[in-house]
Amino acid sequence: MARLKTAVLISGRGSNLQALIDAAAASDYPAEIVCVVSNNPGAGGLKRAAKAGIATASIDHRDFDRRASFEDALHTELMTAGVELICLAGFMRLLTASFVERWPDKIINIHPSLLPSFKGLQTHERVLSEGVRFTGCTVHFVRSEMDAGPIIVQAAVPVLTDDTADTLAARVLTAEHRCYPHALRLVAEGRTFIVDETVTIRQSTSPLGTAINPDDGHR
Repeated sequence: MARLKTAVLISGRGSNLQALIDAAAASDYPAEIVCVVSNNPGAGGLKRAAKAGIATASIDHRDFDRRASFEDALHTELMTAGVELICLAGFMRLLTASFVERWPDKIINIHPSLLPSFKGLQTHERVLSEGVRFTGCTVHFVRSEMDAGPIIVQAAVPVLTDDTADTLAARVLTAEHRCYPHALRLVAEGRTFIVDETVTIRQSTSPLGTAINPDDGHR
């Protein structure tokens, strides 16, 4: 069975990228990481990808005077690599509606909170400030609004009384490393189905390998 050709976009050290690389190393994993692209030429994740034998590209957004020009270059790179799905893994650039519309339901992202709560940056600091008892992480399909889109997978993480932003971030990151490969597997296996901006997970496949949608009368 053909594996889903996947690109990972990064801006930093590539911790979640490594989790995806490790998962995709298994012969039965349904997605293949065909390229890693960063808007930051110094991103540590580029070294991780190169070590794994994955093609890399650096497209520095500072080299472009318009966001559209940067996204055109990014789109061209992805198309040249034959990419079928994009994973955002610490990619610190907001993608415009125009770019997202070029890849409808073909971009997924991970965020370190239980969306829709605590969108944006400084997530763990805000969690602690608000005094919530649980936080976590979310993998979702990307929409043009920041940290918005149909949710694929979430994991809850308790907030401890002695937590700092750093200790909480480390515990959430452990959950992220489990959730992102699992979510990518679900998408790559064709088990995610979006209706009214809500994801239904197909629970099984037919003997012929065709995914069964529980909303089609198969129970």
